[in-house]
Amino acid sequence: MTQDHGAPGGARAGAHETDADGRLRETTVRERVVYEGSYLTFRADTILDAEGREHQREIVLHPGAVAVVALDGDDVLFVRQWRHATGGPLLEIPAGTIDVLEDGTLEEPDRCAARELAEETGRVAGRWTHLADFWTAPGFTDEHMHLYLARDLRPDRNGAGPDEDERLELTRMPWREAVAAAERGEIHDAKSLVGLLMLARLADRGDL
Repeated sequence: MTQDHGAPGGARAGAHETDADGRLRETTVRERVVYEGSYLTFRADTILDAEGREHQREIVLHPGAVAVVALDGDDVLFVRQWRHATGGPLLEIPAGTIDVLEDGTLEEPDRCAARELAEETGRVAGRWTHLADFWTAPGFTDEHMHLYLARDLRPDRNGAGPDEDERLELTRMPWREAVAAAERGEIHDAKSLVGLLMLARLADRGDL
């Protein structure tokens, strides 16, 4: 994967944020796995706060994910898919979960981003930029997402397509219209909003 600047380098979102005096610190004293699924684990933790009081924290453990702002000329590529949790379809930028490999290690985010772009859009990219990494919903999950910009797209001649349980409709929108739709509240997927607003920021700086 060709990077314009800043491959993720393994840094975790929030690594620069500190709790110098320890007033915010929580220490885990007990962990209880409630349910272990195919890639999600639900855990109930008992923690001690900085004042020594016990509290319960319910956490969803997640291997991590990627999302891709795929810029094809002046168009952004989206997929529309049904989201059972929301009870309806959502318009989203291509995204997916980082694979857990046979040896228990995690797939590299760069590789996952290229794989998801090919599977969901049938495209490969000649130029990649790592835009950001962030916690998606830190109140209840440790899911950590890497966001990329993919450019110089071309058809993927070896693509396997989406997973068998995915039903995707590929659509495209001029990126300025997509940003305007996000600002009007017409796009409701968080990672897509982050990606589009970062794309607009790049355009403002003349980096597109």
